[in-house]
Amino acid sequence: VQLEESGGGAVQSGGSLRLSCVLSGYTYSTFCMAWFRQAPGKEREGVATLDSDGPITYSDSAEGRFTISHAADKNTLYLQMNSLKPEDTGMYYCAATKEGAGYREYYGSRCHSDQAGEYFHVWGQGTQVTVSS
Repeated sequence: VQLEESGGGAVQSGGSLRLSCVLSGYTYSTFCMAWFRQAPGKEREGVATLDSDGPITYSDSAEGRFTISHAADKNTLYLQMNSLKPEDTGMYYCAATKEGAGYREYYGSRCHSDQAGEYFHVWGQGTQVTVSS
C-alpha cells in the first residue's frame, strides 16, 4: 500500500486548493481515512476524517471551510480547502487505517479528527500548503 499526496502549493489568503491522495494497492472496504497537517514548530494535528461507515469529522479550524471526500472508483481521497488562511500553512498528510476482517468488530472505530496519528497504519509523504496574507 502506498499513499501519495498532490495538489499543494502557494496561495493567497482567501484562496482555495484541492489536495488529492491516491491510495495505491489499498483494497480495504472498512476504513478510516484522514488528512493531517503539521505547521513548522507545531505538533501534527488532525484536519478531517472519513469513515467507511459514513461519519465525517472536521477539526474546529477546518469546519465550514474544508471538505473531505473519497472517490472509490479512483481510490483517491480529497480535501477541498476554501477560504484559506495563513494559519492553514503546513505540510498536509493523508493517512488510512488497514482494517481486515473482524478488525472493527474487535477494536471498534475511533475515526475522528482528534484521533492520534498512531491510530492510522499508512501515511503519505505529504504535500506543502503555503498561504500568504
